[in-house]
Amino acid sequence: MNGYIPPTSLVPFRAQYRLRLTAGAHSARHIRTIARSLLAEWAMPALTDAVELGVTELVANVVRHVPDRRCEVLILRRPGGVRVEVTDGFAQLPAFAVQSGPDDEGGRGLLLLDAVAGKWGVDPVADGGKAVWFECWCGSGWPA
Repeated sequence: MNGYIPPTSLVPFRAQYRLRLTAGAHSARHIRTIARSLLAEWAMPALTDAVELGVTELVANVVRHVPDRRCEVLILRRPGGVRVEVTDGFAQLPAFAVQSGPDDEGGRGLLLLDAVAGKWGVDPVADGGKAVWFECWCGSGWPA
């Protein structure tokens, strides 16, 4: 996958970024780079850590739980914040792990997402899949 190239002054302002991919072991790293560049472009660097963590967890869930690993990532600029959606064609909904042991390598992703995102959720999509999304905002930019 090629790296993100920020727009020049000749390119209109981009309010969103959409990527369709078959997720693999290194996909989250590339998407974090894209998210970091977009947040800098949108003058929202304070959201970088939360957005990077959130998108990493959602893409990791695709790699781990979606049989064909195909997904679409949407990073959407909103007034005062950002919304990230990861959509896939697998109908099984994500769930909090009941109990994770101290040595377990998984089961904490949604708990982490819940801790860093202002809001998050799961919406069914028409083809039988789902969209897992989260929103982060600067300060008190969005209403609850």
